[in-house]
Formats: sequence, structure tokens, C-alpha cells
Amino acid sequence: MRGVLFDGERTQVVDDLEIRAPGPGEVLVAVAAAGLCHSDLSVIDGTIPFPVPVVLGHEGAGVVDAVGPGVTHVAPGDHVALSTLAGCGACAECDRGRPTMCREAIGRPGRPFTRAGRPVHQFAANSAFAERTLVKAVQAVKIPKEVPLTSAALIGCGVLTGVGAVLNRARVDIGESVVVIGTGGIGLNVIQGARVAGASVIVAVDTNPAKEPLARRFGATHFLPSAQGVRDILPTGADHAFECVGHPALIRAAVDLLDRHGQAVLLGMTAPGTEASFLPAALFLDKSILGCRYGSSRPQRDIPRYCELYLKGALLLDELVTRTYSVQNSDDFAEAARDLREGRVARGVLTFQATGAGPAQPAAPARKVRR
Repeated sequence: MRGVLFDGERTQVVDDLEIRAPGPGEVLVAVAAAGLCHSDLSVIDGTIPFPVPVVLGHEGAGVVDAVGPGVTHVAPGDHVALSTLAGCGACAECDRGRPTMCREAIGRPGRPFTRAGRPVHQFAANSAFAERTLVKAVQAVKIPKEVPLTSAALIGCGVLTGVGAVLNRARVDIGESVVVIGTGGIGLNVIQGARVAGASVIVAVDTNPAKEPLARRFGATHFLPSAQGVRDILPTGADHAFECVGHPALIRAAVDLLDRHGQAVLLGMTAPGTEASFLPAALFLDKSILGCRYGSSRPQRDIPRYCELYLKGALLLDELVTRTYSVQNSDDFAEAARDLREGRVARGVLTFQATGAGPAQPAAPARKVRR
């Protein structure tokens, strides 16, 4: 079985992975497509410490291949989007509807893969960069077959995180103002989450001017190359500022841009030891700094909800997919990673098609979005 393996020194596409059969409460999924996210690259560069060797990937969709005893909500042949939340379902946090806070779902990597008889770790309880992966039943969310799997692959991380941060964590209300710093995959989903929520002003901030058309397509009303011009648009500040890059100076900027009772929501991933500074007086007048894990999502509720919005034309998924890459060897993965690092794609989607399937493909044509 083919997959993308990081051994602590190099990343390579290998073809000798093996995966065990599903046990009780588990689902074996044939992965059709998987989005390449900065979090995957953060494992490679050490920003996210993780045990190795590990099969990368955490944002995918596919078809159920087999289920273990006790699994009833999905069956072989069902289309599913994959969540990274391997929650226990029984702790106080799960019972309160906060699976992102379940301690069983965080930092406990399993090892369902083997290579040459040696166990291989699973990234984010998911490892979507493989022809097959094994997840807890709660992680496999059934989706309508009308949703293309290349687009559905992006729901499990980028959409849940970005849209969820708006709707679940910040709870942006109709008519409020939003600033989004960084318009990569997460930032674009914050932008469209703000549009869905009914925000009246959505200011996208990114140093790359080539990102403006897509940001506006997703719902941005303004586009700026730096945060310095935000006050010209919002003289009293923003109701919500989302930092989607993970840079200390931009975290400070998000706090400084807030209006009274404003919220700065931190989504960008920083290294564990990175520190950011702000003026405590800046938080007077009921301002807040909010952390947000995985969009404060409840995947079994939110993923079907987002699929419904997609089918109604209110949520963009196809437009997130800038390119697809048929990953046959390490060079194919390196190209996809390079495109992401250099800002050439909103999201690149990996597929493990038969050899000779052809070069990377462009995104699907844009659909009309309901405003």
C-alpha cells in the first residue's frame, strides 16, 4: 500500500505500508483524496513535534472499505469525510458537546500501520496520505455522494477550522465587522464563514496581491496588503479579528485592531515555545483573545451541515481546490509541498490514482455562490 512517510529526516512516498483490519468501533477507509495542509509541513519542519516514523495527512475523504464490530452509522460503500477528533464520547467534555477538548482525542497517536514488520505512527488519528487508513467510527462522517470527494476532503480540517471558528467560537453575528489576517486555506474559510454568518464588512489582509480575487470570491469586501490600512475602513476597530498565520507580530496586530467588546481569535500555528506580546490595557472595554482548536467543531453535526450549505450553493468547496496531484512518487509530493510553501495554491489535493493518470489537474470551474 502506498503512502507518504516522514521518518524524522526525509519525506518519501513508499509502497510497502500495511494496515491492520478494523477492530471494534473502527472504520477502514479507502482514501480518495486528501488536502495538503500547513500542519503536515509543520511536522516535517519540526514546528509540530511528532513521533516518527509517521504517515502524514489529516484532511481527507473516501469510501468505507470495511467496518469493525459495533459500527452502525456507516457501511461499506458509504462516502465519508474524515475528522481528526478521535474522541472517547464518554468524558465530561464530550458529554457537553465539546469533543475538541476530549483528552483522549489529543496527543495520543496510534500505530495501525506497519512497514517491514515495524509499527508506524498515525498523524492526527487520521493519516489521510495513504491509500487506506483506519479511524475510530466517530471520525468517519457520512456525506452525500453528490459532494465530490476531492472537495469533501477539505471539510475535515480547513473548513471545520475556519468556518467553525466563525460560527462556533467567535459566533459572529449579522452586521458585524471581521478582519482576517492571512488568506490561505484557513483564512479563506474564515472569510466564507463570516459571509455565511452575515458579517457586513470582511477585510482580508495578505501580503500577496495575487490572493485578492479569490479572497473576494469567498466573501471579502476589502483586501489590504497589511493591517495598517484597516483603521481607514473601520475607524473604531473590528468586532472580530482572526489571525490565520501564526506570527507574533500579527497576533499583536489582531489585538490592536479590535473595537470595544472585540474578539481576537488565534488560528495560526506557532512553534510551542513562541511568545507573543500585547498591551494588557488593550483588553479593557471587554476585549478578548480567544484560542480555537479545530473550529470548536462537533464533526458529526458540522460536516453534514457544511455539505448541506455546499449543495445549496452557500458554501464554496470546489473553489478551494487549486490543484490536484496524483502522487506516485516522492517528487510528486515534493511538488505539492513546494506549491503550498510558496503560496501558489489555496489547497492542493493529493490523490493516489493508478500510474499514468496524468499530471496535476486544475481546480473545478467556479460555481455561483448564494449571498
